[in-house]
Amino acid sequence: MTIDPITMQAIRVTTAKQLEQCLAIRKEVFVEEQQVDIELEMDDYDASPASCLHILLTRDGQPVGTGRLIPYRDSAAKLQRIALRKPYRGTGAGKELVKALEDAAKTSGYTDAVLDAQCQAEPFYRKLGYAPVSPDTFLDAGILHIRMAKKL
Repeated sequence: MTIDPITMQAIRVTTAKQLEQCLAIRKEVFVEEQQVDIELEMDDYDASPASCLHILLTRDGQPVGTGRLIPYRDSAAKLQRIALRKPYRGTGAGKELVKALEDAAKTSGYTDAVLDAQCQAEPFYRKLGYAPVSPDTFLDAGILHIRMAKKL
């Protein structure tokens, strides 16, 4: 099933309710599905909509995905906590979500994007133009990851 991008909307989070929707998606995906400790999943960047740039992806008004953007270094933004509810995986929604994060990074003046991809998601990010910055993998919250980067 492919989702029509017209029915999806990427929203820059500005309200506590929108942030709560983002955190609910992350809890569902990371804490419940992947068994990540909630203390590791939530941090200071989740304290308020102003703590960092969060994106909420909706389809027909329903929350389906989220991600956030933090400064990494002068010209690079780090994309983090990218999560998509299970029914929307493999539909094109993930691509729309990453594109929205990249657009937000460009708008904020960044020329590069960095992310720590779960190794099982590496092929997805490669299709979007990301490449590993080294062959080394590492554990984050008990899940194998690889750092990837892309010019925006």
